[in-house]
Amino acid sequence: MPEVARPFVGRPPDGLENLLHEQWRLFPGKTGVAVMRIDGGDWVVGRRLDELFPQQSVSKTWVAMTVLDQVDQGKLKLDQKVRITTDDLAVFHQPIRERVIANGQIEESVLSLLEQAITASDNTANDSLLRTAGGPQAVRAFIAKKRLGAIRFGPGERALQSGIAGLEWKQEYAIGRRFYVARDAIPLPARRAALDRYLADPVDGASPEAIVRALAKLAKGELLSAASTRLLLDIMSRTSSGPNRLKAGVPAGWRFLHKTGTGQILSPVSTGYNDIGIMTAPDGTRYAVAVMMGSTTSSIPERMAFMQFVSRSVAAYHQR
Repeated sequence: MPEVARPFVGRPPDGLENLLHEQWRLFPGKTGVAVMRIDGGDWVVGRRLDELFPQQSVSKTWVAMTVLDQVDQGKLKLDQKVRITTDDLAVFHQPIRERVIANGQIEESVLSLLEQAITASDNTANDSLLRTAGGPQAVRAFIAKKRLGAIRFGPGERALQSGIAGLEWKQEYAIGRRFYVARDAIPLPARRAALDRYLADPVDGASPEAIVRALAKLAKGELLSAASTRLLLDIMSRTSSGPNRLKAGVPAGWRFLHKTGTGQILSPVSTGYNDIGIMTAPDGTRYAVAVMMGSTTSSIPERMAFMQFVSRSVAAYHQR
């Protein structure tokens, strides 16, 4: 039986890199893009592939992997209960906070926290998983053990976000809008200097190429057990954040799973506006995609449009 031709195995399709470059060079700010074909070739194209970009909530992906790796080792169980009190509350998006405040404390299973951390990008859920897994060092150890390359993991949400704003974390900041009030009280030059330091050398930085290669390893089952791989991919397929980012450019008939990240704003600059994911074509071919906007002055619709352009272009060039 003659072998079925597989287009551009080992190399990207003609024109895709040039097309991405043309839009990338017109986009304001510092942006990294990486596209990797997972099945049949393992090629990577993009821009600023090896530079470090702030991950923000993209880093929840590595926390989830670390937790599931410990589940695979028998160190944790999915039905294991985790206690969360008001002393564990974080900052920014944390839908779980209202239940904690209303009850004083709650208990959630590891599985429930995984769902909330990934699908809803809940910062308290994620920090609770991080604490349960052994803290930032446990995630860094997982990244090193699995040889994921240029991916850093920061100090946890509270220390990360307060440092970016030029603040020292106080637990009272977790309640209401107290973090915003304290941040607004920081003199603008000091706050801008703190943000500039973060952007120049992000403690949670990762390169677009390292991210897509890590996603490819996950998809191939090289990082977790088969059961844990299926579970994480399923959870990521139900992510509710960023519906108009990469996801909105994925054509009908394709499957998509992803994790977003969104950083702080110091007008006119927005930081850490990200989306990473895996696109699966109707024929089963998978692509890992990462768009990392380290800093930009573009509007939200413009950012979304650029991300949609990237995912739409990947689909358009599939088997072209």
